[in-house]
Amino acid sequence: MPEGGEKKAIDVRRSSDSWRQAEAIFSPGPPPIPAMDRPTRALDFPQGYNRQWTPRSYEPFGFSSLRSFSNVELVRLAIETRKDQIERLDWQVRTKINRKGRTDSSERISQATKLLRRPDGRTHFDSWIRQLIEDMLSIDAACVERRRNRGGKLIALDIVDGATITLKIDETGRTPLAPDPAYQQIIKGTVWNDLSTDDLIYMPRNLRPGHLYGFGPVEQTIVTLNTLIRRQAQQLAYFTDGTIPQGLISVPDGWTPDQVREWQDWMDSKLSGNLAERAKLLSVPNGTVYQGFKESPIKDEFDEWLARIVCYAFSIPPTPFIKSMNRGTAQEDQDRAMEEGLSPLLKWAKRLFDGVIQDDLGFNDLEFAWVSIRDIDIEKQARVHDINLRNGTLSINDVLDDLGRKGIGPDGDAHLIYTGVGAIPLDKVEEQAQSAIDAANAPPAGRPTPAKTVSRPKATSSSPSPQRAKAQTQ
Repeated sequence: MPEGGEKKAIDVRRSSDSWRQAEAIFSPGPPPIPAMDRPTRALDFPQGYNRQWTPRSYEPFGFSSLRSFSNVELVRLAIETRKDQIERLDWQVRTKINRKGRTDSSERISQATKLLRRPDGRTHFDSWIRQLIEDMLSIDAACVERRRNRGGKLIALDIVDGATITLKIDETGRTPLAPDPAYQQIIKGTVWNDLSTDDLIYMPRNLRPGHLYGFGPVEQTIVTLNTLIRRQAQQLAYFTDGTIPQGLISVPDGWTPDQVREWQDWMDSKLSGNLAERAKLLSVPNGTVYQGFKESPIKDEFDEWLARIVCYAFSIPPTPFIKSMNRGTAQEDQDRAMEEGLSPLLKWAKRLFDGVIQDDLGFNDLEFAWVSIRDIDIEKQARVHDINLRNGTLSINDVLDDLGRKGIGPDGDAHLIYTGVGAIPLDKVEEQAQSAIDAANAPPAGRPTPAKTVSRPKATSSSPSPQRAKAQTQ
């Protein structure tokens, strides 16, 4: 729009009744008039933002600091625990649930599964996803590069170190769309190459208004982690540089310094490193008094508080780092951690893989799905299998396959509903239900169907009955 047109549009808005009323007595007054009509910005970014190529240059903490904090003992244990939990799960590519008009998708499912089984063509999915989760939890900058053949077909997904990627924005503060460069890789302080949204999948999990980079659990606990590092340094110094002995022995009055030194040397030569001598009685001069020191606690409630904060940020139970609790509370914490912490991570990963399957491969009727966690408790797993068998969710071969055993043949593929009178094939349930309804509505055997009766008009006062007419005649 030409500048005159923009000015005219602003003047039209300012001439409305509401703005004229704003100039009345004791009013808030009209706001200042912008020089021209501009598009809304997503955030107030610094001038010349794209000229600064150092990643996270305008954030309080850089990628290198976040990497260092992610190796603090408690944080590292939390990250590795989450990676182990995700590696434990199985996955599959399947047809979308409740999708109408399905076609044969087995070949496309096989193609997508083959790609994800070794996403980069070399690394197995379990090891590949651990690398991705590492960058997401430590720096919240998970990056995956699409590798294509000469024909433009997607053939691999390569993980890229998110700490080497800097973001670029357009005039509104948003990520430019392809083919414009949206990211740049920085290697050894120099711009290595340009990447568009078609080249790189950049998926921070926790974005905030006013910030371009993600806000991961490591950055959320920076103050706690600083305290934790100093606390552990103090504990380490207790075992390495500590000067407080177990106690002191007061020698008799009148001893000279040489006598005290000679006594100390004799004690050290007799007891140092000799456990057998320490268990024996020791004769000492008259007047010798021993004063033991009470050791300062190596671990107390403060350490548990720090552990609770870190575990809370990663949504894992702090059970291993705190005093023992009852079994019910520990199980409740475990279930809550699975629901609040693991489930969002699985949904985040599913969004990534659904985008690859549906957008990059073009299989809009397929989706990525995590398989339910298999319970290690054999008795509980047996009950789950029994319930799924009886309600027809699983077949016998499905259960045998889950247990790693050989199936029983085609007959084991049938899904059955178990009732009080026996097992009914799932495809026969509706037929038998309809037969039962028809039998309930049918008349009892041996009784004829009642014929339809013809209704006769009731006698009224205008048309008396024959008996009444005869009485009137008499």
